Amino acid sequence: MPQTFPEGHWGREDISPVFKPVYAFASTALGSRVIKALVPLDRRVLKATNGKYTLFGPTSMPELLLTTTGRKSGQQRVSALSYLRDGDRLLVLGSNFGEQHHPAWTLNLIADPQAVVAINGIDIPVTATLLSGAEGEPGLQRFLAYPMYQSYRTRTDRDLRLFALTRR
Repeated sequence: MPQTFPEGHWGREDISPVFKPVYAFASTALGSRVIKALVPLDRRVLKATNGKYTLFGPTSMPELLLTTTGRKSGQQRVSALSYLRDGDRLLVLGSNFGEQHHPAWTLNLIADPQAVVAINGIDIPVTATLLSGAEGEPGLQRFLAYPMYQSYRTRTDRDLRLFALTRR
């Protein structure tokens, strides 16, 4: 039986009415710019705490650090990402705030699906699987329940890549 992932220290998967204003702001163009500007600082907080704490605290979705291998450089690349649980796996979505290009981490996972996530201070080796079509639709719809992801989807005509991360 596969091991489950540890619970994150902060972040919530439910869409609490208390946080709806935060999600509404995050779905605006200004909100996206603010959050995108804060992501490097958030990544530092997550790195310093090995995935325990996030700059966005309990108002955000659960977050993890994803370490991939750069497809061109071969160097380790670290991304701070929101995730959703799906049984014994985690789902991550390459929204890139609705920009026209895919985030680099998705290209890295396609080139080399072996990665590491850090959640709540624990490093976990994972294998990523790109989900598409009917296989990915339920997970995509779960992300689209959040207003910011609905907004991101309207800003670009590219498909948003959805990955399932399973423990190795």
